[in-house]
Amino acid sequence: MTDIDGLLAAYDEQMRGVPPTPPQGVSYEQDGPVLRIVGQFRGFVSTPPDVGVRGAELDRLIARQRGYFAARGEAVEWKTRGHDRPADLTDRLRAAGFVPEEPETVLIGRAEELAAAPVLPDGVVLRRVTADADMHRIAAMESAVWGQDWSWLGEDLIGRIAADPDEIAVLVAEAGGEVVCAAWLAFREGTEFASLWGGSTVPAWRGRGIYRALVAARAELAVARGVRYLQVDASADSSPILHRLGFRAVTTTTPYVWSPPRS
Repeated sequence: MTDIDGLLAAYDEQMRGVPPTPPQGVSYEQDGPVLRIVGQFRGFVSTPPDVGVRGAELDRLIARQRGYFAARGEAVEWKTRGHDRPADLTDRLRAAGFVPEEPETVLIGRAEELAAAPVLPDGVVLRRVTADADMHRIAAMESAVWGQDWSWLGEDLIGRIAADPDEIAVLVAEAGGEVVCAAWLAFREGTEFASLWGGSTVPAWRGRGIYRALVAARAELAVARGVRYLQVDASADSSPILHRLGFRAVTTTTPYVWSPPRS
């Protein structure tokens, strides 16, 4: 077994599924081999590496998830990985009306090798935040960066902190009192992993090392908690930075999304 094989096996065993403490209003529902997450900004379907069903039975499983969220009038994401089985899973998702979003790369790095005192450009300060107002500021920054309504993110972060503040650490980089980058670290109790999320930076502050500083700061927090590995679902923009820092690619991931027809 190669090192990559070992990392992928650990990821499959420890990081598939969902965090142990759902935010208020979020529930987990098992349907055969898949787990539905209900009550977020859109539904989510989590699976093991092999869903264990094939052919028409798999089609019925997919249709049940689509039908469940259709009845709620909600979109749903079925998250796939490049090594998931059966091999025709994504073809069957497409046939059921699920549309692929941009693929990402699952990267894993050793926390102790990534931990360092963050180096920030002049005029930028780093803070760990927990206040609702800061979560709304983060959502406003993300909305501006992506040109979409990300208000749901503020509520999502507020809910996660309220459910278990020890499971998440949210950091903001600020310049002149404005949020220029934000990122968070999600711990997974009982595993060797924590996950890195966020990292979007406003255009005027890109290329100055803020993203790398937030990785280093979160790695320090992870090491302090005894975390061995950091995991990222990395976009095409962030993957090269993370590779240079020492992360290694173990697989790919693609969200397949079904949305209810517009009335």
